[in-house]
Amino acid sequence: MIIPSTFLRRALLLDAASCLLLGLLLAVGAAPLGWWFHLPLALLRESGFFLLAFAALLLWLATRPALPRWAVLGVVAGNALWAIDSVLLLLPGWIAPNMLGGCFILIQAIATGLIAELEYVGLKRSAAAAMA
Repeated sequence: MIIPSTFLRRALLLDAASCLLLGLLLAVGAAPLGWWFHLPLALLRESGFFLLAFAALLLWLATRPALPRWAVLGVVAGNALWAIDSVLLLLPGWIAPNMLGGCFILIQAIATGLIAELEYVGLKRSAAAAMA
């Protein structure tokens, strides 16, 4: 177990807030977004519902006094996988978004990767503080 640093808590809360906002946008606005971005409605809506559930998990983790290291590593790995899979989704034959849709996917992939990096740095800071 680790005692989360303030940095890690804030990174987890940032992740929760971004998942909540994007999840709501995708779940509620799937139809217009699908039309604007030329993305499958089911992909957008199901991604939105997943992000809402993930946001709840992140919020719960961010408010715990101590966290299992594996849980934070799981969040980091999950975010990294989401970012990689988002980019791979753009390979020919999977989906056919327009330019705006491709940019939307790339921007959220980059943001997710950056949040994963912040959480990893927060985990390292928490571990370093425990050693001191």
